[in-house]
Amino acid sequence: MLSLRRVNQYYGESHTLWDLDIEFPTGRCTCVMGRNGVGKTTLMDVIMGLLPLHSGTMEYQGIDLAKLAAEKRASLGIGYVPQGRQIFPMLTVEENLQIGLSARADGKKRIPGLVFGLFPVLQEMLGRRGGDLSGGQQQQLAIGRALVIDPKLLILDEPTEGIQPNVVQEIGDIIRHLNREIGLTVILVEQKLPFARKVADRFLILDRGRLMATGDMTELSDEIVREYLTV
Repeated sequence: MLSLRRVNQYYGESHTLWDLDIEFPTGRCTCVMGRNGVGKTTLMDVIMGLLPLHSGTMEYQGIDLAKLAAEKRASLGIGYVPQGRQIFPMLTVEENLQIGLSARADGKKRIPGLVFGLFPVLQEMLGRRGGDLSGGQQQQLAIGRALVIDPKLLILDEPTEGIQPNVVQEIGDIIRHLNREIGLTVILVEQKLPFARKVADRFLILDRGRLMATGDMTELSDEIVREYLTV
């Protein structure tokens, strides 16, 4: 579904992504892993067009992503839940969800029932401001906002960060449902190893902007964990 070839990115003089060759297959849930500061969020921002691609290619369903403005990528069916959620705190839950509708390729202006089926609390709180929600509710809102565009690819950057354990479990169950029951392709950035093993079926590991290991989650050995993930 998404193919990266020899992708490089820089912050000023700092080379942050190094010749990345990565495949994100259709229908799979791939977890992007690595210690803090190795380039995981940078990679997501490059895919979404929030950071410039210095060199290389990114192809999504045969379309050259690098030539598209960031705001055009959602209309291709790419939903993005950024690190830190980035909801609009002064807007209501309903208004936050409606903002995502503008990116739908089919022009529909109704919030899909799927969102409220997965997150009934959002329907109960439609008139409440986003900034008044708990951290877990804000994360559900951020995921719901990404889902209103009817994505084919869903990218989630650290969705469990700062979330209470019961909501973490719920979010994990929802990601698995979206991937395994609905067939949504998922890219998950996550540092919690038990959560990653539960939710994802593939992994890739970055270290200082380089791809160090990739494979099925069953191939994520203790040796790889010790070398690249243990703090």
